[in-house]
Amino acid sequence: MVPPLPESWQPIVGEETEKTYYRQLVRFVDAERERYTVFPPENDVFNALKYTPYDQVRVMILGQDPYHDVNQAHGMAFSVRPGVRPPPSLRNIYRELRDDVGFKIPSHGYLVNWAKQGVLLLNAVLTVRAHQPASHQNRGWEVFTDAVFRSVNQKDSRVVFLLWGNFAIRKAGLVTNDRHVVLTAPHPSPLSASRGFFGCRHFSKTNQALREAGLPEIDWQLPLQVTEE
Repeated sequence: MVPPLPESWQPIVGEETEKTYYRQLVRFVDAERERYTVFPPENDVFNALKYTPYDQVRVMILGQDPYHDVNQAHGMAFSVRPGVRPPPSLRNIYRELRDDVGFKIPSHGYLVNWAKQGVLLLNAVLTVRAHQPASHQNRGWEVFTDAVFRSVNQKDSRVVFLLWGNFAIRKAGLVTNDRHVVLTAPHPSPLSASRGFFGCRHFSKTNQALREAGLPEIDWQLPLQVTEE
């Protein structure tokens, strides 16, 4: 099953769930869960929206696909559960944070602390078959998450969009509101981080853009150790 949308997002993108594509998507995900292991677990699918209510979104980081190995994905882009070693892309994000804002690198990859400050950690695709990356692409999730993206673009207060890698950068055209700020860089994966992600200083630039709009900065520092809520 696909769980219901978190309450704060119901009036924003709830109409999407009534559309034909979404009903077909739900049937597809249900059928996949009957036959295969699917990540993240059902109750975690909308965690990005759960932990970051619409009215609190100040930053949006767009990922592509959930992690596809056991116990990694829990519904938030780049984040993994406590006890799971941070994957390579997240380790590179931590390295850039260290160099940019003096971030102390934690022992975990659990990013809920960012989400609770208004950082929407949204993947374009919200489910995946275990050990088969991209297996749920082009089934409807992208239509839904584009609707979420457009709704964030419509916010009256400034949002900083962090778009890393070609897939995310292609979404920049959805940002049509002049009050927002779009920052782009190569993806933080080991294949591309050295081509411009390292040194992009997106985290200090994000806080500068928020300050200029009279909004609170993001405290990027995560607890050095954490247990799941």
